[in-house]
Amino acid sequence: MITKELIQKLVEEKLAEGTNFIVDIAVKPGNKIFILIDNAAGLPISDCVTVSRFVESNLDREKEDFELNVSSPGLDQPFKVLKQYLKNIGKQVSVTTKENKKLNGKLISADENGIELEIKSTERVEGKKGKQLIINNINLTFNQLKETKVVVSF
Repeated sequence: MITKELIQKLVEEKLAEGTNFIVDIAVKPGNKIFILIDNAAGLPISDCVTVSRFVESNLDREKEDFELNVSSPGLDQPFKVLKQYLKNIGKQVSVTTKENKKLNGKLISADENGIELEIKSTERVEGKKGKQLIINNINLTFNQLKETKVVVSF
């Protein structure tokens, strides 16, 4: 049986020489292997091909058949690892907390403890005419987060 640990070891070995990183690895029934990799500067398809060929060359189809899929996470996929947060600092993100509260804002920073978001809103301020632009920075730990995605704007 092909295990997630075996695939992870192979991918880590291949990625050790560069700046690509693992986002997720899954081995599903029927030996369907899904590998998500990324890079802070963007991921060319040739890097996916290289990882795919490396993993395939280290598995024996004669012993066990498998299906292999190597790709980068799509824009609609939530972040799974800290490096994805770091890659997207300065971009607009949509965050859903574990309490199902939705927050949209600019990702200011991220570290192993959590993230900082800049949230802009227009509110009435006492003593001022009309609504005023209010900017708040909110710190959230990863334990508070359910999902974070990049906001795609055209």
